[in-house]
Amino acid sequence: MTHDALCFTTNELAARWKVSIRTLERWRAERYGPAWITIGGSIRYRIPDVLAWEAAHTTRP
Repeated sequence: MTHDALCFTTNELAARWKVSIRTLERWRAERYGPAWITIGGSIRYRIPDVLAWEAAHTTRP
C-alpha cells in the first residue's frame, strides 16, 4: 500500500468537502482544519485526521 492511499491530497479533500483549494490553503495559513503533513513539498491530509476532524465538527440535532 502506498503512502498516498492513506492520505488525501489537497485536491481530493477539496473535492470531498466541495470547497476550493484556496479555502484549504487559507485554513492551513490560519492553522484551521485537520492536521496535515508535508512530504517533499507536497501537502497530504491523513485520512484518520480528516475523519476525526469531521467527527469533531458534526452537529447533532
